[in-house]
Amino acid sequence: MADDDDSPSIGDTICKVLMPFMAVVEVFMIAVANCFNYQSRCIGKNQKPYYNYEDLARLAQGTRFTVNEVEALYVLFKRLSSSIIDDGLIHKEELQLALFQTPNGENFFLDRVFDLFDEKSKGVIDFDEFVHTLSIFHPYAPLEEKIDYAFKLYDIRKTGFIEREELKQMVKAMLMESDMNLSDDLLEAIVDKTIADADKDKDGKISKEDWKVFVSRNPSILKNMTLAYLK
Repeated sequence: MADDDDSPSIGDTICKVLMPFMAVVEVFMIAVANCFNYQSRCIGKNQKPYYNYEDLARLAQGTRFTVNEVEALYVLFKRLSSSIIDDGLIHKEELQLALFQTPNGENFFLDRVFDLFDEKSKGVIDFDEFVHTLSIFHPYAPLEEKIDYAFKLYDIRKTGFIEREELKQMVKAMLMESDMNLSDDLLEAIVDKTIADADKDKDGKISKEDWKVFVSRNPSILKNMTLAYLK
């Protein structure tokens, strides 16, 4: 039997599983940064937002963004939300088109990111949800919010716990995304080790408290959850 030192650590496992999630989010971050960096170009004379100044100020007050940054985000939002259906809402197909240049096909990690933006669970993303979720990636967002967001990525069933089958589903998706083929036995071993290392109260699932402790020991998990462009 291999020594534990030869096995991947829980930190390594979680970081690898998070990488495809963060890759999807990072495309968003680049688009956001471009709007911030070229704001004068993004907001042209003929591009007046439907949101008035009071609306933008309200959103800025409830997040870490300035009013100008919220206005730039609205321009980006309008481009995304009008690419297929011009109804002022981002549909999953529009998000997929923006990220992968095609509205067709399935992507597990895109689905998870979309679900977290869709805070009201209506199957679409409105502008308030768009700004609120991106605010979590602001440099001044509390660490607690970033930890909670990462936890929700795994909590597929929204039970308040990361259960074994959820973790297994995401590890399998990560392996497929990376074109890696592992035996069922090795896959089960990775999931078992991950649960054993992270589940400090030994109830067979990872609670939010378990997750907080784990992230405090493995801070690199959150390294891609900040919009460095805003520093």
